[in-house]
Amino acid sequence: MKQGPLPSVDSSDDVVGPSDLPSCGPLPSRLGVTGPGPEEPLGVVAVGPAGAERRAVLATLLGLDPVMLTVPSGSWLLVRNATVPTRAAFVPGYRQPHSYGADRNAAGPALARPPRRVELSVPEPLLRHFTLIDVPDTATLGVPGRQVLLDAVGRAGALLFVIAADQAFTAAELNLLAEVAPTPVEVVFAVTPGAAGWAPLADGAATTEDAGASVSSVGGRATEMDAAAVTVAAHRAALLAAVPALADARWFPVDAHSADSAADLRRALVGWSSEEGLRRSSVESPVLPGQHDRVAVAADPGGWSEQLDRQTRTCAQRIRQHLALELANIHLRAVQEIVFGVGCAGLPDLLDREMAALSLLATAQCDQAVRGIVTDAATRVLGAPPVEGVRRRIAIAVRYGLDDDRPGHELDKVLLITSTAGVAGLTGPEAIDALATYPAATRDEVLPPVAVALSGGCWQQWRTPGSDDHSAARAWSQRAVREVELGLSREISRRFEVIRLSLGAVLSDAVDHGILLA
Repeated sequence: MKQGPLPSVDSSDDVVGPSDLPSCGPLPSRLGVTGPGPEEPLGVVAVGPAGAERRAVLATLLGLDPVMLTVPSGSWLLVRNATVPTRAAFVPGYRQPHSYGADRNAAGPALARPPRRVELSVPEPLLRHFTLIDVPDTATLGVPGRQVLLDAVGRAGALLFVIAADQAFTAAELNLLAEVAPTPVEVVFAVTPGAAGWAPLADGAATTEDAGASVSSVGGRATEMDAAAVTVAAHRAALLAAVPALADARWFPVDAHSADSAADLRRALVGWSSEEGLRRSSVESPVLPGQHDRVAVAADPGGWSEQLDRQTRTCAQRIRQHLALELANIHLRAVQEIVFGVGCAGLPDLLDREMAALSLLATAQCDQAVRGIVTDAATRVLGAPPVEGVRRRIAIAVRYGLDDDRPGHELDKVLLITSTAGVAGLTGPEAIDALATYPAATRDEVLPPVAVALSGGCWQQWRTPGSDDHSAARAWSQRAVREVELGLSREISRRFEVIRLSLGAVLSDAVDHGILLA
C-alpha cells in the first residue's frame, strides 16, 4: 500500500508574517547530554553490549543475587536505597505501579506490555551515595533509545560502560561515547572475562608499552602485567583511537564471580559521588537574587500584552511544525523496521522508544520556549531583564494560575496509542510518572511533561502469531503517527494558550499595582 506524506496540523489564524512575530529563541532540535540541576539526585547509568555480564557486575557491586535485577526486555531498572525491600513496575496506561516481591523467587506480574521502568529498593549502603540505573543492551537501543540514554546520563552524572574481554566496541557505541566525552559526565569502564577468560581479541591485542601505560588506569595498584591488564589495555587503546577525549576515563577489570574484584570500582564510584555531591550543592545559592525583593514595574511597559499574544502563538506554531517533521521521520523508520527489520513484531518496541524520545524532546522545547516567554514579557513590564529569583517568582505564580484554572488540570495528560491506531487520553501526574524511564526528583518548570506511549493492546496486536501483514502494519503505523500529530498539536496549542492567560494575569496585576507581587 502506497503511503502518502503525513500532513501537519496548523490553523490558519496562527499563520502570521515572520516580520510581525517576536523571536521564540533557539529550541533544541534533538536530545543530548544536559547538565544536571542542583536538586537532581546522583546516579550511575550502566550500559554495554549483551553478553558482557553487566547485570552480574551490578549484582557484585550491590552484593545481590543477579536474578533480582532481572527486568522485562526493553525496560529500565532503577535500584535505590530503602529500609524495606520493594520492587515495582511502572507501566504506561496505569496510574499506580504494579508491585511484586523483591526476592529471587518472586515472579513478575503478567503485563500486556513491558514497563517503562522497574524500581528496586533494597537496604544497601552503596545506594546511599547514588542511584544505580541499568538500561537495555546497546544493540537494542536504536537512535531514539540512545537519545533517551543521553538525557538520563546528563542528569545522573556518571556512565558505567561494561564490556567483555572478547568483545569490541561497535560504531554505535563509539558514537554514544563520543557524545558523552566532551561533557562533565564521569565515564568509567568495567571489563569482564569473556568466554575464553581474559584473552583479548586476536586483532585487538595491545603492545607491552600500551599495557604498561594503562596499568595506572586499571585499578591503581597493579604491580606487574597480567592477562587482565593486557586485555584492559587493548580495549582502552581501541577506544582512544576513536574517542581520544576519554583518555582520563578510568578502567577496571571485574570478575563478576569474585566478590572482591569490584572493590576498586566501588571505591571509585563512591569517590566520584562525594565530589559531585559537593559540586552540585554549591552550584546554586540557597537564596537567589531578587527572590524576596520588591520589584517595581516600568513607567511605561508599552504593548507587552500584544507581544505576549504574538510570542505564544509563534512558539506554539514552531514546536508543532518541528514535531510534525519528527513524526514524519518516525513513520519512515517504522516502515523500515517493518520491511527490512524485525517485521511487524518489532513495531511496538520501535514506536514506544520513538515516543519516549519524542516526549522528552517536546518537553524540552516547551520548557525552553516558556522560559523565554516569561523572560521577554517580564523584561518589557519591569523595564530590565529579571534576575533569576524574580523570574522564578513569576514562574511559580504562573504555575499557580494553571492550577487554579480548570483547563490547567488537563495539561497533566498522557497520550496513549491504541490498537486501533487511535489516541486515548489519561490524566494525572501519576499517569505521567509511569511513562518516565528515569524520572526527575523535582520539576520546577511551569508546564508538566509531554507524555506519549503505546498501550498494551499494541503489543498484543502485532506480536500475536499470524499478525505479519506488512501492508496492514504500514497503514496502521501511518494512522497512529497521524493521530499522535493531531493530539500533540492540540496539546501544544492548549499549553501555550493557558500560559498566555496565566502569565498575562500575573503581569497585569503587577502593572495595575505598580509593583510585582508574585
